[in-house]
Amino acid sequence: MTSRIGIISDVHASPIPLQQALDIFDNSGVSEIICAGDIAGYFDQLKPCVELLKKHHCKTIIGNHDQSYLKDNPDQVNSKEYAYLQALPETIELTREAKKILVVHAAPPARQHGGIKLLDKDGEFIPQQIADWTEKLKLEHCDVLIVGHTHQVFALQLGDTFVINPGSSQFNHSCMVLTLPEIQVDIFALENKEIVKSWNFSLLFSGRDSYPTGE
Repeated sequence: MTSRIGIISDVHASPIPLQQALDIFDNSGVSEIICAGDIAGYFDQLKPCVELLKKHHCKTIIGNHDQSYLKDNPDQVNSKEYAYLQALPETIELTREAKKILVVHAAPPARQHGGIKLLDKDGEFIPQQIADWTEKLKLEHCDVLIVGHTHQVFALQLGDTFVINPGSSQFNHSCMVLTLPEIQVDIFALENKEIVKSWNFSLLFSGRDSYPTGE
C-alpha cells in the first residue's frame, strides 16, 4: 500500500499560498496533510488560514509565532482562532506504512527556536551542518522527521532519519508531498514564483528567533 502526505509549514497568516498548496494536495491524491507550525505571524489574515486548515482536517502543531500570538493577544481569548492555536500540540507522532513520523516545529524533542539549518544563503548544503545534525539525530528513533521554522527547503537523509522541511508557503513559495513507504518527496512551487531555498539567511545564524515585520 502507498500513502501520500501533503506537507506545509510557516503559513504566517497568508491564505493565498496556503490555498494553492491545499489545491495541489487535492490534485495529488494525498490522504492527509501535515502543517509544521507558525500559522500566525507577519500578516493579518489568521482567520481564513485557520478556517482552511480546519476545513482540510490538517494535522497541525504549534509554532513559536503561534505561541507569541497567544501571549500578545489576550483580548482574542474568546475567538475561534485563539482557541484553535491554543489547542495545537507541540509535536505529532504518526506511523504510516510502517514508517515512524515525528513532526516538530524547530527541532526535536519539541524545540520552538533555533531549528535545523542545513543550507547557506544560496540554498546549498553546508557539509558541517549535515554532519552535526546527523550526529544530533541519532537518538530520535524515527524514520521521518518533519520540521519548519528556519524557512529553508530541503529533504535529506541524515543517518537513519529522513529530514523534511517544506519551507514557508509564504516566503519560500513551497510545499511538499511525501510518498510512503519509499520515502519519496516531491516539491511544488506556489503562486507561480520560484522556490527560495533559503529565505532571510542573514538572520538564521544571528541568534535571533523572530524576524521583524517587513524583513
